[in-house]
Amino acid sequence: MAAPIEDLEPPVLVVNYKVYPTALGERALSLTRELEEAAASYPDATLAIAPSHPDVGAVAQASDLPVLAQHADGHRPGSGTGRVLPESLSDRGAIGSLINHAERQVTEKEANRSVDRLTEKGMAVIACAEDVEVTRTMASLEPTYVAMEPPELIGGDVSVTSADPGIIEDSLEAAQEIDPDARILCGAGVKDAEDVAKARDLGAEGVLVASGVTKAEDPTQAARDLLRGAVEPAATLEGSEK
Repeated sequence: MAAPIEDLEPPVLVVNYKVYPTALGERALSLTRELEEAAASYPDATLAIAPSHPDVGAVAQASDLPVLAQHADGHRPGSGTGRVLPESLSDRGAIGSLINHAERQVTEKEANRSVDRLTEKGMAVIACAEDVEVTRTMASLEPTYVAMEPPELIGGDVSVTSADPGIIEDSLEAAQEIDPDARILCGAGVKDAEDVAKARDLGAEGVLVASGVTKAEDPTQAARDLLRGAVEPAATLEGSEK
């Protein structure tokens, strides 16, 4: 049974705060307020946020945006020092979690356990994948979304939609061979409305971003631009003023 999608209806923009200094503690709350302002301008898209674990509770309490954790373990309550449990995340207001991000990879067995436990708790799952084969593997676990992110492009200035658009189409095809209902997001180097619109045209339901928003001089405007790409066709954006 696939993880729930109710709180992450497409088109989706997921902003991963990672542990950037601009997105920790009080700054996480400030950034969240700026992103709420952007989201209000585009009610037909979903803007979700993934703060660092210590900030999940405070951010979720202060905001109506869907809050995701950056990682969740598949362990059950009990012994397991340092584990991040779905129960703890849910109690603090998270509606789901990323798993297997390129910076926090897990084994297939661990990913399976995490998806099962999150789904059991009625939480959404965004399972990250570095290539087509891992996309196929993640799709077999039936997460809410598979997020395709070539690691060599993460944090860079070249979007996956420009560097390797075929990988998005190939990933979607591979995922839907396993699960006809599979949905994918894409990320890595995504910076503007055209990148998002191209991703949508290639079959993605949205994007997963980080530095393009968290390190932007004006995060509200950066998020607005990305959301515009989520709701407007690429053809209307080409050559338009950003």
